[in-house]
Amino acid sequence: MFRSGELPAGERLAAADELFGRSVLPMRLVSQADGVFEATVRHVDLASMKVVELAATPAAMLRTPRLIRRADPEVLSVILSLNGGLVVSQSGRETEVGRDQLALYDSSLPFRIGVATGDGTTTVVSAHVPRAQMELPLAGLGRLLARPLPAGRGSGFGGLLTQLLTDVTGEPGDHRPVDLVRMGSIAHDLLTAVVAHHLDAETAVPDDARHRALLLRIDSFVRKQLHDPTLSPATIAAAHHISVGHLHRLFGPRGTTVAAWIRRQRLERARRDLADPALRELPVHRIATRWGFTGHSTFTRAFRAAYGTAPQDYRHQAAAAPGHE
Repeated sequence: MFRSGELPAGERLAAADELFGRSVLPMRLVSQADGVFEATVRHVDLASMKVVELAATPAAMLRTPRLIRRADPEVLSVILSLNGGLVVSQSGRETEVGRDQLALYDSSLPFRIGVATGDGTTTVVSAHVPRAQMELPLAGLGRLLARPLPAGRGSGFGGLLTQLLTDVTGEPGDHRPVDLVRMGSIAHDLLTAVVAHHLDAETAVPDDARHRALLLRIDSFVRKQLHDPTLSPATIAAAHHISVGHLHRLFGPRGTTVAAWIRRQRLERARRDLADPALRELPVHRIATRWGFTGHSTFTRAFRAAYGTAPQDYRHQAAAAPGHE
């Protein structure tokens, strides 16, 4: 963690510049307003992926030919902004990256990244992966550099990658070291999938990585559709343009069926609602309907089988537990 506020105003920019010069991807940090420069930098190590969160007043990160000659980690990087004010320039292109977008850049080519292009502070998250680990033919990568790529909700792999990176930088202390390693593997697969999708090279992605990325998309889709009683293996398969048989094979290593996994997710959401003091007046049958159960008796039997007690009894037990308001 680096906080410029811990330093005298006149030393902040130089200290941040030195930090970026010693980073995984060496670069210069410059600002025309060094007297009022503010920055907070957080590094998170996800094993195969290095993640950096930067919150700064107007500044620019520069990767010059001299720096490239001095040291090139040969990484592919992705960057996104949490609140606007991000411009990425590389390979003769300059693009403004919106809040629901991300951009790629390459350590082997000069670039300029403008942060906080307006007033105030902008927070950006970047991640770096060695190109050799991408397991993709990267001959066409150049056409993706410094271009805005979709990364909002519902945008597929880009949206999932954004969600994961913002989560891991938001509260990194909540994750155990083994969790960070797993998240790094997932993020690596998602970045590979993003690149493959925009290069029309999905078939070049190794089967394991492609299957893991597809499962992440399916998981996200199911969680958003749990309220829909018509959610089924058939509707999930259709939404992802795969066969029902392929869907079942994807779930095979999990040791459960698709229908059982959906039911478990619904039961867990219902259990949380039953324990929520704010929902104490909401009838049990309304909670069941809220999470896609079409019959109260069906919900009660499933809940009892999963948690060993009836929904109403569970609600009473939760209300009586110490610390429950």
